[in-house]
Amino acid sequence: MTDQKVPSRVFARASQDAETARTAVSTPQTEHPAYRLAFQDMEFLLREDLRPVRFQLELLKPSLLMDEAKIASLFVIYGSARIPEPAKAQALLDLATDDQSRRIAERLIEKSKYYDVARELAALASCYPLDENGDRHFVVTSGGGPSIMEAANRGAAEKGCESVGLNIVLPHEQAPNAYVTPSLSFQFHYFALRKMHFLLRARAVAVFPGGFGTFDESFELLTLIQTGKIAPIPVLFYGKDFWTRVVNFEALVEEGVISPRDLKLFHFCETAEEGWEIVQKFWEDRKG
Repeated sequence: MTDQKVPSRVFARASQDAETARTAVSTPQTEHPAYRLAFQDMEFLLREDLRPVRFQLELLKPSLLMDEAKIASLFVIYGSARIPEPAKAQALLDLATDDQSRRIAERLIEKSKYYDVARELAALASCYPLDENGDRHFVVTSGGGPSIMEAANRGAAEKGCESVGLNIVLPHEQAPNAYVTPSLSFQFHYFALRKMHFLLRARAVAVFPGGFGTFDESFELLTLIQTGKIAPIPVLFYGKDFWTRVVNFEALVEEGVISPRDLKLFHFCETAEEGWEIVQKFWEDRKG
């Protein structure tokens, strides 16, 4: 008995049963949608009643693949999809046809420097060494789109490192930027689950100038830290002039709707080196 090997499983794998089902004899019964295996029936999976199952699948898939890639923590970089890289910024001004569009183009050109800053910051984070278990930390993660998001993935790629892209299905056509690691390029239907994946493994977050999406992501993060739903992590706001122009943080304190100590939940930064130093010091202090 000791020489006999006990099999690890006795049931066929789902992939085997799926293949068997695909090659079934064609009859009125087997051709009807009711006969399809549930996990192969897209009409069934897309029913309104199945939304909780789709939530679970969208939460589970990226988590399993990041576990398999030995990604223990992320360095998340938020920012606009509209700020061009410096080399392409002048084109915006050349295309401007009126005073308002020229003013907007000039402001975007001013902010184009942050493309390079995000790229440099991502390069610094990507050089973080593996831990004793071979797990990866501060893996650069963006929304997978253009502009600041592209800069983040590009900075990692230029160091020969993998990076994550968390893309979202939108009504207008879009695709992940070319620098996202293909095996770590994920697509989401639900904004809420995408935001969860940004933060479940985040151990540092850099927020570059951006619009509604950047505001949504960054202020939800601040709310989670403020309310104690997650432990504090380094939060870097790049571009103090931009952020203090579009958000009057001091006025929120003066109006009594946030506490003065809430202004310590984040740091204003301008350079990649400054931000990376804040992140390193934050976690070094917690070691002690």
